[in-house]
This record gives sequence, C-alpha cells and structure tokens, in this order.
Amino acid sequence: MTNSTPRVTRRRVLGTTGPEVSALGLGCMGMSDLYGPADEAESVATVHAAVDAGVTLLDTGDFYGMGHNELLIRRALRDRHRDDVAISVKFGALRDADGGWHGNDNRPEAVRNFLAYTLRRLGTDHVDIYRPARLDPAVPIEETVGAIKEEVEKGRVRHIGLSEVGADTLRRAHAVHPIVDLQIEYSLISRGIEGSILPTARELGIGITAYGVLSRGLISGHWTASRRTDDFRAVSPRFQGDNLDHNLSLVEALRAVAAEQGATVAQLAIAWVLAQGDDIVPLVGARRRDRLTEALGALDVTLTEADLARIEAAVPADAAAGDRYAPALMAHLDSER
Repeated sequence: MTNSTPRVTRRRVLGTTGPEVSALGLGCMGMSDLYGPADEAESVATVHAAVDAGVTLLDTGDFYGMGHNELLIRRALRDRHRDDVAISVKFGALRDADGGWHGNDNRPEAVRNFLAYTLRRLGTDHVDIYRPARLDPAVPIEETVGAIKEEVEKGRVRHIGLSEVGADTLRRAHAVHPIVDLQIEYSLISRGIEGSILPTARELGIGITAYGVLSRGLISGHWTASRRTDDFRAVSPRFQGDNLDHNLSLVEALRAVAAEQGATVAQLAIAWVLAQGDDIVPLVGARRRDRLTEALGALDVTLTEADLARIEAAVPADAAAGDRYAPALMAHLDSER
C-alpha cells in the first residue's frame, strides 16, 4: 500500500442480519473480464492495497473470466487472513469459451455444483455472501434460495444475497431465508431502484450493495467523447453518439460542483451514493491502485443537504440519455418468478 492510499475506517452492516463490512467494497470483475485486458500483477496489487487500507468486502462472480476472477482473488489473499474479508460471489450465468452468454441456471442442483467449484477456486471452506447473478425464469426463487439455505446450514455459505431483482422477488426470497443484501446498479444516473425496490429492501431490513456507481466509467470524470473501446461499452446505449454527448455534459456540470468540494468527479459521485443511506455500500470497480486511491478518497467528502441539492440540480433523476444496458443484457425486474 502506498502512503497516499486513504485508510478506510467507516463500517456499515449489510441488512439487519448480515456482516459488518467497510463502507466501500471492491468490485473485482474488471480485473478478469468485460473491460478489456487487465494487468494481473497490478490487479493483485490493487486487491492487496484495498485490504491493507481496510476494505473488507470483495465482490466477484464465478463467471467473471470463467473462473479467473476467483483464482485471482485466491492468489491475492494467499498471504492475508481469510476472515479479514467478506467474499461475495454471484453464480448462475452460463457462458462459453468465446465469452458468450447463454442465460442463467438457478436450479438447486446447479447451486450445489457452482458452489463446489467456487470453494475450490477460492481455496476456502465458505463463501460469506452467495447470490444468483440473475433470475432464472424456469426456477422459482423459493427453490433457489432454499438450496442456498441448505448450504448455510452446512456452513459453506454464511449469508444469502440477491442481485438485480425487483420488490416482489425480494419479498418471496426473504420469506424463505433472511436476505442480507441486494446487489443492484445505483448511481446518480441510474436511480431506478428508488421507486419500489429500495423502499421494499428497507422495509425488510435488506441492505444494498450498489454497483455501477460510476456507470462503467461514464461519470468518473475520465471518459471523453473521443475515447474508443472494444469492450461491452461499445454497444452500451449510454456510450453512443448523441447519448454520450448528453451524458458527458452532465459530467461537466458535476465537475463544477466537485471543484467546489475539492474533490474529483468520481469522488463526488461515490460520495453521493454513500450519502443515500447507511444501508447502502457502494462497490468500486478499481483495477489499478491509483483508481482505488481516488475512489477511497470519497470517504473524506462530506455532503450537506445544500451540497446534495446542488448535485441533484446538476444531474437530476432520469437525466441520463440511453438505457444502462443493451437490450440483451438487461435484467427483467418486472417479469419475475
């Protein structure tokens, strides 16, 4: 860890029954998949820097790089104490050797299969939070959560979470076993959960782990209209044509507010998510130590009600142009089972 990396001292509890974790978590997906090539040595160094700085929540998926991300985390934690971190794992996505996507498998037998492979790749005897990555339309959520509950009883899973589901699914799953957190996209320009999902989570005592807090780099302050990418953002509606121009204009409005705070755009955007409630833990997808240091600096940004009002004026709800995903990748929150 470099001397300039902030120390994370703030903690939050995931839901009413979940673990206490650092107020910011590290999303590890980009170290293995979907955002172009990554430097594995730098990725491991970034995980080390995060853990050494006090980050205790690491988020992964067994399909990130087809298992590569779990193996990378195992390598990074080899010289660290396992119980110093909470590892959150998503499962169920079906992929092929070309990186293609083929739906989700959340059958009870698939739960047991995926978990067995995850435990072996991570080199651990338990996962702290285990969750289906998306709903499987062929399997009632009660069956999936029931299968994970059996793994909780066996000690191989500590807590159950969900990802990208709506209010009705939250209620049905929570009736089978306490759900500690819902992992879902939430940022200044992705505020769809505020209608029914966030109120339902709060009613049930379910925390939120918010991913996409910088909208895949779009509102990081580092994206430019001339930047080109060959990763999945190349087909993301928010990064296309007039949509991109409009969205970058929002970033510039945010930059003016950030300058008054002595913060970067990324820090202000992360601080806004932090300010939405103590039941929300933002996940930052830093792949490099310098980006991690910048993100952790958000914990030192204190926003008053007046500051929040200025941010809302700069980037109103529903201000973004374009959907957050291409249609094929959208989660179907309203057609749940």
